[in-house]
Amino acid sequence: MFDITIAGEINLDLILYGLPQPMPVERELLASDFQMTLGGSSAILAHNVAVLGARVGFITLAGEDELGKVALARLGESGADLSRVKNSGKTTGVTMLLSHGAERHILTYPGTMSDMSLHDLDVEYLKASRHFHLSSLFLQRSLAPDLPAFFRELKGAGLTISLDTNDDPEDLWGGVLEELLDLVDILLPNEAEICRIAKRDSLEEAIEALSRRVPYIAVKLGPRGSVVQAGGKRYAAAPVAVTAVDTIGAGDSFNAGFLLSWLRGLPLDECARAGNITGALSTQRPGGTEAFRDHEFMDRFLKQHGFPISTLELQAE
Repeated sequence: MFDITIAGEINLDLILYGLPQPMPVERELLASDFQMTLGGSSAILAHNVAVLGARVGFITLAGEDELGKVALARLGESGADLSRVKNSGKTTGVTMLLSHGAERHILTYPGTMSDMSLHDLDVEYLKASRHFHLSSLFLQRSLAPDLPAFFRELKGAGLTISLDTNDDPEDLWGGVLEELLDLVDILLPNEAEICRIAKRDSLEEAIEALSRRVPYIAVKLGPRGSVVQAGGKRYAAAPVAVTAVDTIGAGDSFNAGFLLSWLRGLPLDECARAGNITGALSTQRPGGTEAFRDHEFMDRFLKQHGFPISTLELQAE
């Protein structure tokens, strides 16, 4: 039924720009701009890969408050299937992003993010797909204990699996991660994350350690592009030269381009290049999905930079 299914968090990102750094307490600090966008790494990926033309099934636990309604409405615009979404009496999570130029504070109230458990998932629905993706491992606290058995069931049904851990707020990088590394087909970290996952000091050492366990590793290197390791082979993709408006969600947007291309059987260097293009696209608007909501702008950008798959062809499928 689907190209990719995703189970994970959804929230809104409230973004304030132009704040001073450091920020003194007991002072009224004025931002230069404000945006409210769809947030949550899982939801951003689901939105963007659906807009690109993939058939996406998405399960989340959302609050019945206004924040949850707005977030689900934004995601629903993408064409992702939300028929198995569950509602909770708890408040939907929210992330405040306080921008200080190249750096930012990220403040999150998890809300329903950490409450979703295996009981909330329609496993047969998630298995009706070619591929399953999990983001934000360390926010999935109720789901985490069941993930190894769940991943094994998915693999037994013939699905491939990708994982983007995102950051660990406790900076421990433990729990079920060690077991999951032997069950995933694709790992999608950034440079800092892969070093923490592998407990190595350098990118090279981290890739070397993890490539013995994970078949495909795609590392997001920001302004240096990306690198993919598959077995003993290394593929590097140059960055797309753009002036970033906002880097929020760029890594999740890289995942969208990379996974779509990988599922279409493109060579790994093309997958990495596709990820760089969609990651760069994301930076051209505030938040992680706004550039993809402007379909005319998105199509023009993808064509200009040689995105290897025609979104029109995908949507026609």
